[in-house]
Amino acid sequence: MDTDVLIVGAGPTGMTLANELLMAGVSTVLVDKLSQRSDLSKAGGVQSRTLEALDQRGLLKPLLATGDHPVTTGHFAGIPLPLHSNRHRLPWRSVPQVVIEGFFEQHLAAHGLHARRDHELVGIAQHDDGVTATFANGATLRSRYLVAADGAHSTVRTLLRAGFPGQPGTATITAADVRLSGVDPSTSHTWTEDGHWAALFPLGTDPQGRQLRRLVLGGPGQSLPRETPVTENDIRHGLSTVFGTRVHLLELRYARRITNASRQVEQYRHGRVFLAGDAAHVHLPLGAQGMNTGMQDALNLGWKLGAAVHGWAPKNLLDTYHAERHPAGAAVLRNVRAQSLLMDWAGTRDPDVLAAREIFTGMAQLPDVQHHLADLMSGMAIRYPMPGTETHPLVGRPAPDLDLGPARVHELLRSGHGILLDPADTFARVAGPWSDRVDRAGQGADAEPMLIRPDGYVCWAGADDLEPALDRWFGEPG
Repeated sequence: MDTDVLIVGAGPTGMTLANELLMAGVSTVLVDKLSQRSDLSKAGGVQSRTLEALDQRGLLKPLLATGDHPVTTGHFAGIPLPLHSNRHRLPWRSVPQVVIEGFFEQHLAAHGLHARRDHELVGIAQHDDGVTATFANGATLRSRYLVAADGAHSTVRTLLRAGFPGQPGTATITAADVRLSGVDPSTSHTWTEDGHWAALFPLGTDPQGRQLRRLVLGGPGQSLPRETPVTENDIRHGLSTVFGTRVHLLELRYARRITNASRQVEQYRHGRVFLAGDAAHVHLPLGAQGMNTGMQDALNLGWKLGAAVHGWAPKNLLDTYHAERHPAGAAVLRNVRAQSLLMDWAGTRDPDVLAAREIFTGMAQLPDVQHHLADLMSGMAIRYPMPGTETHPLVGRPAPDLDLGPARVHELLRSGHGILLDPADTFARVAGPWSDRVDRAGQGADAEPMLIRPDGYVCWAGADDLEPALDRWFGEPG
């Protein structure tokens, strides 16, 4: 084997996975067909659950030190959620994808992992013990496992002939990175009576300290073929249609047309090949969920591949990647479709849609509704299906960040091991045989006993039957 794991695609999903595998001590090769990293902002925000995961890896503080990344109030279908930013320990932040990629590229390079560029995949072949990948430049790589993180038009997905059902793109909207004048800082979504609309989100500042924004334009006349170039005149016309003479374009940095396609692969695992990120699911970029969902795919898969490579993975552990992440991806597709309907993003001005939006806008003022939507959009509502979810409210959910005295839970997870919180010091004998994979902590703390996986999710809590949970998630005793 040339490497344990080959990752195809050096975007946020691929680089997040590469970091997880580095932590797990797994040899990894990261390839990308581009000759250099893209300088386009693409995705614009990082949700609470992803921020928690970065904090658990010790990466959040240095990431936020890369520039101005303001906390942003959330929305659902353009309806503001004022309580969103106070709902979770780490609120939604505006961190463009280009910043995420640059940060991970430097972090991985500091640990000796550099993406191999100009590697366009043209073929894969699976064997009993691995996968052979061939590239247009003549290179060949053999790995024990291969992960497709190569985007919405995934070559790996095509070569696998993987089922990718869903709704094809029927219309487009325009997204652009711009500098504007005349913008009310409190403005996020604006509609006109005839169905045109614009959305504005902060992207921080450029090196000269000038405010950058993501602009999205939709409504009648905006839907053109995806390949049609977006010009400065297109942006100016869209701005004048929505804002009149109040808002002006100062600089257009990047623009593209986005379709409303909504698809998800039928299976996230194909033997020794796994699909993650946009290779596994595509949808409209509403609520900053696309990049975050892909990074969460990587966080779920990384420690499981590490367990398989090191030989202690329990039976069917790798299958839980599909069992856990497919429903999570499907939930994102559902809420995005609901948002696109309530936004009337095509500008139909359908009276039924407008009536539904009016009712929903009123409901969204209720704190309980805002909390529900904040959990849904942030990734904090995910509850993985696993034994114990029927009986204990913590099982399957992200671990609470408890203060255990010497350290908080998120600091303990930086080891890459599982964590057993054992406040009464009663499980030393039971957990001892797994001490190479599970760290015991929390003695004397005011906490409930719980077992936390390396990805930060609780997989057991309570007082009984710890050993079956250790077997199920951490394999046979050492």
